[in-house]
Amino acid sequence: MENLILEVADRVGMITLNRPERKNALSTEMIVELQQAFLQFEADKDVKVILIKAAGNVFCSGADLVKMKEMQSEPWGVNLQDAKQLEQLYRIIYTLKKVVIAQIEGHALAGGCGLASIADFSFSIPEAKFGYPEVKIGFVPSIVALFLKRKIGGKARPLLLSGDSISAEQALNIGMIYEVVSKDEIGHRVWTYAQHLCHTNSGQAMALTKQLLFRIQNMNFGEALNYTAEQNVDARLTTDCKKGVQDFIDKKKIEW
Repeated sequence: MENLILEVADRVGMITLNRPERKNALSTEMIVELQQAFLQFEADKDVKVILIKAAGNVFCSGADLVKMKEMQSEPWGVNLQDAKQLEQLYRIIYTLKKVVIAQIEGHALAGGCGLASIADFSFSIPEAKFGYPEVKIGFVPSIVALFLKRKIGGKARPLLLSGDSISAEQALNIGMIYEVVSKDEIGHRVWTYAQHLCHTNSGQAMALTKQLLFRIQNMNFGEALNYTAEQNVDARLTTDCKKGVQDFIDKKKIEW
């Protein structure tokens, strides 16, 4: 891939955004490559957790505005096809069966902040800034708004309308990211946490839990109750649950 570096080690699939000269801006080509990378790792039986990080000093600056300027001369339908690439990328990450961890060692803005918001666990250095500055250039944070609103509720409104950036500590306090770690320690902390998930959690259980959290958001209370009962049964009949319950009863250490 031209815009990404892909690696696999110890059951962790690593995706590195590799356009540091463009602040890892999300060109259409990079977006398509990201779609392919996430789906590739989802299908890879040797990968249990997916880690996304970036080369350079900026995690991701959002949309590639040079590309956007070019697209403004194209018809509405062509622009819609282009926008749907980003929508599809976010959909893939959000509904992926495997846990996604973001390692953020630089500013995450606009679409880049969307990546940080959609990841299941986002770890950031204190110096990173987060924000959705689209309104400052006459644009609208339309696709990212859906996912941010689902994650932090009403706290999304001032972020999206002001376009102002917030610190990593503020992002942590409103629930946008999971943890703030020093620059010297973030690599070790993220890797340790990824290994923690690999060794202590069932892959089948994490996949079913992600599916559960995604689906109940769109159900009324009665539908959600029925669905959660069905999920309870589906989960208890998985091979992982059978193994986990038997190992617990036998007082054996559960190894995943």
